[in-house]
Amino acid sequence: MAYLENLALGGRVLPKPANPVYLHENFLHMPQKPSIPKGTRDFSPTEVAKRDYIIQTIKKHFEVYGFQPIETPSFENSETLLGKYGEEGDRLIFKILNSGDFISKVDDVTYSSKNSASLSPKITEKALRYDLTVPFARYVVMHQNELDFPFKRYQIQPVWRADRPQKGRFREFYQCDADVVGTNSLLQEVELVQLYDAVFTDLGLNGVTIKINNRKILSGITEVIGIRHLLVDFTVALDKLDKIGEEGVKKEMLAKGISEQAIEKASPLFAMSGTPSEQLGQLKNLLSDSELGMTGVSELEEIITNIETLELQSAQLQLDVTLARGLNYYTGAIFEVSAPEGVRMGSIGGGGRYDDLTGIFGLKDISGVGISFGLDRIYLVLEELNLFPETLSKSIDVLCVNFGTSEALAAMQLVSKLRANGIKAEVYPTNSKMQKQMKYANNRQVPYVVLIGEQELSKGEFVVKNMDTGEQKSYRLEAPEDFMALIQG
Repeated sequence: MAYLENLALGGRVLPKPANPVYLHENFLHMPQKPSIPKGTRDFSPTEVAKRDYIIQTIKKHFEVYGFQPIETPSFENSETLLGKYGEEGDRLIFKILNSGDFISKVDDVTYSSKNSASLSPKITEKALRYDLTVPFARYVVMHQNELDFPFKRYQIQPVWRADRPQKGRFREFYQCDADVVGTNSLLQEVELVQLYDAVFTDLGLNGVTIKINNRKILSGITEVIGIRHLLVDFTVALDKLDKIGEEGVKKEMLAKGISEQAIEKASPLFAMSGTPSEQLGQLKNLLSDSELGMTGVSELEEIITNIETLELQSAQLQLDVTLARGLNYYTGAIFEVSAPEGVRMGSIGGGGRYDDLTGIFGLKDISGVGISFGLDRIYLVLEELNLFPETLSKSIDVLCVNFGTSEALAAMQLVSKLRANGIKAEVYPTNSKMQKQMKYANNRQVPYVVLIGEQELSKGEFVVKNMDTGEQKSYRLEAPEDFMALIQG
């Protein structure tokens, strides 16, 4: 028997417990059942193919619209990320412990205080990125002399958030971002709405709603109702309207110190309806005493008018004056995309204008605007609506049955020719029973199975079985072009 006499934490040895825990030696070597962290996932080959289909569709349109790809590290210095997303965002950032014996470098007073705020800076200097926008701002500042402005970039990489896992919300997930920096032209907002429309139309996801608002309008409202100093609290609470409802939002505002009188003055927000032009008219009356608010109305009016003139393919543009997007760096237009009606899912995209995000890193007066596609949620929506192409489940085009050494070698020669022409093909690795090999072909949904047995080999032929129809046809081994033409359509 063995017992746990002492436990060590970063070099600090805790005293022997009064009642030591005795363990059988076999228990110490028992294999642990494997698991993965909550909020993360493994992906099967089929799932990867479907995800790649979405990514390639988005990437295609990013490039058609003139965006260029960049990549940034999966983790950044903590000072790069902290303080950029608001109080709630900071709490969701995954921090990385320093290498080595980090605890030994903490003084006794700090260690004994058990205060995470004072302890954290001493044991962690890096963090996993929370989104792709702040790292992009850092990238622009560090590489400003190499870039041509306006600079249009796209980035497709994973991000991490210490959020509570639930349907459509994960701790590790991909973002697909497109941003333009170096111009304050509202034509960029118009183009990004068109980009959303183009991607979702291409994916077959017709009827998405692109909601739009302007942070200047929200700032103007806080001016009018006398709580400009509580702008962040106001927008963070308002951003939860879809989750907790009007009464829940008002309750949270009260808890944040926003008076009942101020909330009552803001109440027209919750009841505003009608066409975009009608809502803009109501906003002009509400914000007549706020210059900043009226600027926001004017910007929205220009964007909406241009989009209506250009027309969208399948998406619907909707003015939503309660849309807030809780991230602190937004300063102008803000976007959020909802799935088609009838699909219960959070936003599948979002973004907005940030007038001086690079300013936090020392580069002033560089305006930018960007949008993000939520890959994982888009996947769930396409799956629910059965919109993935059936061909995505096909991992290979051709499987050659293995009948033995000589036959397998001939099959390998055929497979080499097929692969050279871009056809996905393989030979079953062993001459197992025919039933087993055919089951393998069925499980992988292979459309064509090639048979080269002793008889076919002696004739210089191969037989192709169409797995959908059961039809079989022979071709010459030396001239497989007709078969390749069949596969390639």
